Amino acid sequence: MLITSNFDSGNITAVKADDPSDIQLTIDADSGSEFLQWFHFRLSGVAGEALTCKVLNAGDAAYTEGFDGYSVCASYDRENWFRIETSNEDGVLSWSLDAEFDSVYFAYFAPFSMERHLDLIADVSLDERVSATVLGHTLDGQAMDLVTIGHGPKKVWLIARQHPGETMAEFWMEGALERLLDHDDPTSKALLEKATFYIVPNMNPDGSRRGHLRCNAVGANLNREWAEPTMERSPEVYLVREKMHSVGVDFHLDVHGDEALPYNFIAGYEAIPSLTDEHLAKQHRYTSILDRISPDFQTVEGYDIDPPKSSDLKKCTEYVAESFGALAMTLEMPFKDNANAPDALFGWSPERCRHLGRDCLAALHEMIDEI
Repeated sequence: MLITSNFDSGNITAVKADDPSDIQLTIDADSGSEFLQWFHFRLSGVAGEALTCKVLNAGDAAYTEGFDGYSVCASYDRENWFRIETSNEDGVLSWSLDAEFDSVYFAYFAPFSMERHLDLIADVSLDERVSATVLGHTLDGQAMDLVTIGHGPKKVWLIARQHPGETMAEFWMEGALERLLDHDDPTSKALLEKATFYIVPNMNPDGSRRGHLRCNAVGANLNREWAEPTMERSPEVYLVREKMHSVGVDFHLDVHGDEALPYNFIAGYEAIPSLTDEHLAKQHRYTSILDRISPDFQTVEGYDIDPPKSSDLKKCTEYVAESFGALAMTLEMPFKDNANAPDALFGWSPERCRHLGRDCLAALHEMIDEI
């Protein structure tokens, strides 16, 4: 039996690997940071073995409550990911599997590698309506990809994976891009006539490739860098923010995943200094439309609302809402499952992320003239 994570988005250290029934592991922290939670690794030579994996430092994770009621993701082919019942006791995360094949992968959520990201960019670039450009480069020298679609006057921004371990966000992007580029979809046709879409499918390429949960190559949490980004610490935010200021923003959705809450929900901009009732009403209208359209979305559970005018504008949604007067929101999806519509075999899955991406565009279509 061999254990490896030396691949795109991999993260694990083997502590004990001589007994398939007692595999002991630890998660590595993000570079330059104490954040740890994301893991992704491969066991090989295990066909017919009764495997038991134990993550010994789960109690040191950034969000320990994220492992309560959680089920690990597993795959034999790296495309179809299923869930395995998982226990979280005394800071140790553990699960068992009777391996059917020689090679099996385990991950915190279905991985979205940088290779898959490059495939996504290459695929959409083949559409004559798409402009695929590079805003600049990350600290590791990777491209910051921007996809521009449409010719309408409204400026719509969609960004994902400021936190690289929140891979559900780029699966959401796959669904949104697929719908936007569907020549036969009347909703997409109408949106592209009324708006120009600026889409950053992956805000954190370095953290994605390195197997980080939350930070870039030097430990910067990008969703706390928006007030004063620099090319030395957070070029990802700096480059996107510069482009926003050059073209404008009317609507903005920052797509994330939440470790603890088993729901899909929106976090808004109630704490910005310039908030008005009219501005807030747009947010409420969008969430109510999405709640009606998508059975996987809800408006009851979510984050506590920050006090009025308490924002320091370090977070993306608050910075964009304040700077542009835009309808700017953060969409959160679960690492666990949607408690309102559970799926014991797959949990919250890449397929459901893609469907929610499509539904979010349908909700925007209903109020595109109002933003």
